[in-house]
Amino acid sequence: MQQKIETDVVILGAGVSGLATAYWLNKQGIQVTVLEKNPEPGGSMESIRQDGYLFDRGPNSGLEITPLIKELVQELGLQNDFLYANPQANKRYIMRNDTLHPLPMAPHTFLQSKLFSGAAKLRLMAEPFIGRSKDGYYQSVAEFVERRLGREFLDYAINPFVAGVYAGEPESLSVKSAFPKLYALEEKYGGILIGTVRSIKARKNSKEESKQSAKMFSFLHGMQVLPKAIANRLAGKVHFLCDVKKVEKENGKYLVSYNKAGDYTSVVEAKVVISTLPAHVAAPVYEGLLPGCTEKFETVYHPPVLVLFLGYKKEQIGRVIDGFGYLIPALEKKSYLGALWSSAIFNARAPKDSECFTLFIGGSRNASLFEKSREEIIKQAMTEFAETMKITGEPDFIKHRFWSKAIPQYNIGYIEIERYFDAMEEQNPGLFFSGNFRGGISVGDCIKNSFPVAEKVIEKLKSL
Repeated sequence: MQQKIETDVVILGAGVSGLATAYWLNKQGIQVTVLEKNPEPGGSMESIRQDGYLFDRGPNSGLEITPLIKELVQELGLQNDFLYANPQANKRYIMRNDTLHPLPMAPHTFLQSKLFSGAAKLRLMAEPFIGRSKDGYYQSVAEFVERRLGREFLDYAINPFVAGVYAGEPESLSVKSAFPKLYALEEKYGGILIGTVRSIKARKNSKEESKQSAKMFSFLHGMQVLPKAIANRLAGKVHFLCDVKKVEKENGKYLVSYNKAGDYTSVVEAKVVISTLPAHVAAPVYEGLLPGCTEKFETVYHPPVLVLFLGYKKEQIGRVIDGFGYLIPALEKKSYLGALWSSAIFNARAPKDSECFTLFIGGSRNASLFEKSREEIIKQAMTEFAETMKITGEPDFIKHRFWSKAIPQYNIGYIEIERYFDAMEEQNPGLFFSGNFRGGISVGDCIKNSFPVAEKVIEKLKSL
């Protein structure tokens, strides 16, 4: 049995990028069809509640960097489910010599901090006098930061931060692609410190927030609430259990072939295709239409990450839970990258007599760790975590989610991949690539980028 659907726009993938784009297009009266391989929307957004605990198995929060987020929340009627992080979550820790030190968030706390040595603090003050790089496009985050801020700041601030955001390594990531706003401070203003001060005024004139000042948000029932609400609003236009096999072009229209629940092959005919498939999934889908694209897609590295969720009774925990959690520099030689104090960040994450935590294991730094058995990995991380948190006894609740290919790494030379997809869109009118391997990996980035993609699609439809 074969089914054929005709539509204006077909979107591949019902993660937040694809669904948000579909929402904006549908709002403008554009006929849209979304194909999703899984039985539920959300992509890596997976939220489960069990025994009084709430475990976000993928993204655990977002930053409100764009007013589009609040617009979606209000229009979808999610105001009562929408949560901002508790104020204490502003306090973050970095491990040094097995001790958790508060990350200084103001000049006076930086000068008083024991996280950095006196020499490192003096070195930071020299930053305004460092010249611009001559090779910015192909410069790693590590090279950029060590040149401008010094080695110790790289080791005990940026290294753990990069692990927390990308599960990556600063020696591999491109500063231009992974942290474009940091790169732009040097390019536009000549340095980080002076650029930060001068850019504050420019930002006040826009409606967008910097990631440093943006509020952290989630939902009472977890992050998957958002994609589920969008999919419900698009009822009948989002099709699940649809495994996309290939994209072709015939007589000026795109033909998307997919297997419906593995039983039969169907086709969607559309003027426009928006692909939000992960890079490693998209490779075989486009090889026929874009010969040689597989090499580009497979260049995007996705390291493995295991997300470990632990619940303990409060009396088991010997440390005060008074912040966001902590990140671990590579020099500390731990098996995990850091831990979120999940029940301290957002309400309704654990029973009243308990606390819950989310640990991140693996990433680019520790990809070889997965040569061990899953049981060994979890046991090692739990032992190290218990020592740091002064925990006695076994967890009251334990769950994990292994992502064999987690967060795309914007590594050195990623600018060439970005240019390649720009060229493919130019050469194939009506074909658009979106998702977290373009323009930012965070939930906020994906929502922010969905709107201009929708605008470009609407403009393109006028000419097709």
